[in-house]
Amino acid sequence: MSSPKSPRLPEPDRPWLMRTYAGHSDARRSNELYRRNLEKGQTGLSVAFDLPTQTGYDPDHELARGEVGKVGVSIAHLGDMRSLLHGIPLEKMNTSMTINATAAWLLALYVVAAQEQGVAQDKLQGTTQNDILKEYLSRGTYSFPPGPSMRLIADTIAHAVTHIPKWNPINICSYHLQEAGATPVQEIAYSICNAIAVLDAVRERLSTSRGDHGEDVMDRVFGRISFFVNAGVRFVEEHAKLRAMAQLWDELGRERYGVGEERHRRFRYGVQVNSLGLTESQPENNVYRIALEALAVTLGRSARARAIQLPAWNEALGLPRPWDQQWSLRLQQILAYETDLLEYSDIFDGSRVMDGLVAQLVEGAREEMSRVAELGGAVEAVDYMKGALVASHRERLRKIENGEQVVVGMNRFTQSEPSPLVAGADGGILVVDPAVERECRAAVRRWRDQRDPDAVARALEELARVARDEHENLMPATIAAARAGVTTGEWAQALREVFGEYRAPTGVGEAAALPAEGLVELREEVERISEALGRRMKLLVGKPGLDGHSNGAEQIAVRARDAGMDVIYEGIRLTPSQIATSAAQEGVHVVGLSILSGSHRELIPAVLEALRASGADQVPVVVGGIIPDADAASLRAAGVAAVYTPKDWDLNRMIADIIALVAQRNGIAATVSG
Repeated sequence: MSSPKSPRLPEPDRPWLMRTYAGHSDARRSNELYRRNLEKGQTGLSVAFDLPTQTGYDPDHELARGEVGKVGVSIAHLGDMRSLLHGIPLEKMNTSMTINATAAWLLALYVVAAQEQGVAQDKLQGTTQNDILKEYLSRGTYSFPPGPSMRLIADTIAHAVTHIPKWNPINICSYHLQEAGATPVQEIAYSICNAIAVLDAVRERLSTSRGDHGEDVMDRVFGRISFFVNAGVRFVEEHAKLRAMAQLWDELGRERYGVGEERHRRFRYGVQVNSLGLTESQPENNVYRIALEALAVTLGRSARARAIQLPAWNEALGLPRPWDQQWSLRLQQILAYETDLLEYSDIFDGSRVMDGLVAQLVEGAREEMSRVAELGGAVEAVDYMKGALVASHRERLRKIENGEQVVVGMNRFTQSEPSPLVAGADGGILVVDPAVERECRAAVRRWRDQRDPDAVARALEELARVARDEHENLMPATIAAARAGVTTGEWAQALREVFGEYRAPTGVGEAAALPAEGLVELREEVERISEALGRRMKLLVGKPGLDGHSNGAEQIAVRARDAGMDVIYEGIRLTPSQIATSAAQEGVHVVGLSILSGSHRELIPAVLEALRASGADQVPVVVGGIIPDADAASLRAAGVAAVYTPKDWDLNRMIADIIALVAQRNGIAATVSG
């Protein structure tokens, strides 16, 4: 009688690429951090850029105020890229750059820095995220209108496939869609619709642009597209989502683009697990959440991630320290090297539960993809998708508020011992030295003074010429500009002058009103106070600076509107003076400011000063964001009426507070309070 066949693989699966999403302050400090992380066993780089770099502004631009080096590293020119990569062998390194609007520019800087190390383009390995459509939908780091942005993406892909064949020139990013509230069905559908828009743009670009790209170019393009996905704590459903995406991606390659080789149709993805579900309250629980979410992308071999970066336990509090990032890296290493999950074939093969869940997700995604197609594709359907994400995020918050969705430590099991992890003087987070911004401003001015101005002028003139000629690829001129010493802000401004400016939809107007249930008291109070005021209570929601994470601001705007207020929300990327001018001209009763980038210490006082200058200093200001307790106390001392952080998750309570604040400032007795 034969013995049962061993379920173990003859050779274990190789571990995935292990990254830590990192970068802060300036290039020198970030280089030191990268080299320490590599010494600890990290196997690839994942570069976080600050908001000015992501949106195309130099450190000394007005909109960069308070943002330099906060959520990533400041890279203003080739000298910064040299410093960032000093001592890192680029011929061996796999580098992921989370960059979108300025992806072509950062890739150009990387290419030139590598060439200075003696490494040719065709030896480089890595990824540029380069997915602008999800920026319009979720994260806000766009610079140009959709049409020119799609051209930039297509040109980057066409250049990379030909000249940097080991590079993934785009990482279709469903991660931020889930952070903006996407359901699994929406995350699948919208990310694949975004990929279709990109592939169609590349195909058209290749057919009309100059150059011999080869007969199999679309096969190679399809094969170099990767995805960057999210994995939430419902890890069984999240794993099914990945299998569904793999199935739909394979079908798309065969049926729409005629990709014959299976290796080119393989669904290749990297992952950062969910940050949306990390809590400020009882933050130690986030370690368990991150570990469980990592299982979603490692358990099943046929849908296993090939690159993973995990958030730190304290990212709901602020910027993680090196030790916090090390803890997340060790979690990956324990999964890969201590457990047996790499030793077996796919443990979900033949599972009726998994197969049924995958089929359900595929069906739902196809229906949603059809809706987007009916609207003309992802570019034309940005407004629709944005509104749907706002509505889904609102539904998620509603379930948390009424206890239907349990979040341990937040809406259930809230009794807790003080966390020793946040007991230190630093509050458990890394705070960027305010001197960094001054240093970066001075450094970019020195760079401009020391370069060849004629070479810079010629490079920018050529870049603008190519931008006006739709038949030429922008990458060669961009690489030449990087080599000439052009700055990030100059490159982007040259293209803005050709392409124009753009403001993405907010989704607030498209989100349907909530039912009256649960809002009756708030609506009655708004009506009563509005009558006493002599006009409708009016709230201005503002996003100062470059922070594009607008999910919280959108939900406050929608809930205030549903409670009966007039709401002004003009979207992201406003200067303090613009917010103050709008508040004065609109005659608002309260201003709500949202900042998640850590720039609150600089920008909130600037808004208060601008309100005083515009004669609207009597208007109360409330603030929401990732704000440490010490900073919250300073903001209150400066004149802010209330500060809300992620632990303040009950939107109705916040709206009640705002209503009561307006009543109190206008001498009206309030009957509803938070």
